[in-house]
Amino acid sequence: MAYIGRFAPSPTGPLHFGSLIAALASFLDARANHGQWLLRIEDLDPPREQADVKAQFPAVLSKFGLYWDGEICRQSDRHHAYQDVLEHLLAQHQAYRCNCSRKEILARCGSTLYDRHCLYHPPSAEAQCAIRVKFDNMPRHFNDTIQGRYISPNSSGGDFVVYRRDHLYAYLLAVVVDDYHQGVTHVVRGSDLLAETTRQIHLQQVLGYPTPTYAHIPVANNPQGQKLSKQTFAPALTLDDTVPLLFKALLFLDQQPPTELLEASRDEIIRWGIEHWQIDRVSPTLAKPVELSK
Repeated sequence: MAYIGRFAPSPTGPLHFGSLIAALASFLDARANHGQWLLRIEDLDPPREQADVKAQFPAVLSKFGLYWDGEICRQSDRHHAYQDVLEHLLAQHQAYRCNCSRKEILARCGSTLYDRHCLYHPPSAEAQCAIRVKFDNMPRHFNDTIQGRYISPNSSGGDFVVYRRDHLYAYLLAVVVDDYHQGVTHVVRGSDLLAETTRQIHLQQVLGYPTPTYAHIPVANNPQGQKLSKQTFAPALTLDDTVPLLFKALLFLDQQPPTELLEASRDEIIRWGIEHWQIDRVSPTLAKPVELSK
């Protein structure tokens, strides 16, 4: 089967060093396997998005020599596909409408583990509802290329939301539908999404979709032990430092780049990365510290 990978950033903030690590790992794994590398913009949550940031993503990736194949997929253009899948799940009784708030669930259950109240007591047709997919609260497992055998905890939350009460499609639904639509065979991404994978696999099985091969790289933490993100004020990538940043990303990914690459061009360091990429060198840890100062 031909290799198809992807990078799928969300435009809630500018790309930062953690984004570069994820983009580079997925790019190198695709190119080293003579595969395609797709770019998808996961713009599902307009209230949290920054329009100017979304427009910058392609230019930033190109500046680092990370060129994608085909057209850019934008989830904001794919609502019709998500709606079709929702209607199918409802018709097959694999999903149901729910108008319970988190506060109500906590008061009723003592935790956020959903008790299927709305499955047994359906809300009225006029109620503003989320849609939940049935998901038995049992341990599930899969084999991750980097992290090894992963087993979900017993308290995984139960039936999960795929359509929100505020009329937004959930990431869990969109990522499964789009990976299938784009023929993605390999997903290389941050370990912060590791726990979501068993739900995605369940949804793939319910819909009759093939399951990609998953590889979760460590996320980059700041000196305070926090994941680099917009919330932790991770600085945006500086476009005049592409070579040292690419070199630092290769080091983070345990690829053992020679120091001579610091004097190489951007294209030379990318070419070295493709030729020497070994995914089994990546540390099977969930997070690693990174120093952002030069």
